[in-house]
Amino acid sequence: MIKTDQASKRYRQSEKRRLRNRMTKSTILTAKKRFLAAVKENDQEKANSEFSSIIKLLDTSAGKGLFHKKTVARKKSRLHKVLNSMSA
Repeated sequence: MIKTDQASKRYRQSEKRRLRNRMTKSTILTAKKRFLAAVKENDQEKANSEFSSIIKLLDTSAGKGLFHKKTVARKKSRLHKVLNSMSA
């Protein structure tokens, strides 16, 4: 049980942030699945568009502090490697 007003407000704020972060992470995972599905289908055009959308989502999440910038760089690098292997 939360006793002070200050603790109550912090709880409300952290709950809002947790839900927002969860939604963003879910969106990123969905975009990643769409990208990998396009790669599996060997659809170059769709894969490129999905790749650009997931890169934008990752960069935005890094800017807002959801992921560390090096984590985002690693994820982008791995996705780019998959995209390049498709065209090779």
